[in-house]
Amino acid sequence: MKQYNVLSVCGSGTVTSSMVAEKLREALEEKGYRITTTEARPTEALQLAQGGTFDFITYTSPLPEGDYGVPVVNAIGFLTGFGDEEFLEEIDGVLAELDKQ
Repeated sequence: MKQYNVLSVCGSGTVTSSMVAEKLREALEEKGYRITTTEARPTEALQLAQGGTFDFITYTSPLPEGDYGVPVVNAIGFLTGFGDEEFLEEIDGVLAELDKQ
């Protein structure tokens, strides 16, 4: 099972990011991936991402502009359920690129 580290970002850094992280964890386990998540506020995201320990970022609150150095995926549709397929397709593309490395 392949392992990835994900930074999950929401306004408070706790509730919504945890919900997205858990839902993503379950969806990816079904596809043979294991993820470790860290939840954070938008104000923490850039510094955490630049630390180099994350493979990609999901977010439900706007992120400050900057070079995150990893793929960044909007998770609002995944959170609400009105965009699950599109979100997971984008994540599949991110994972396919990561798998090539």
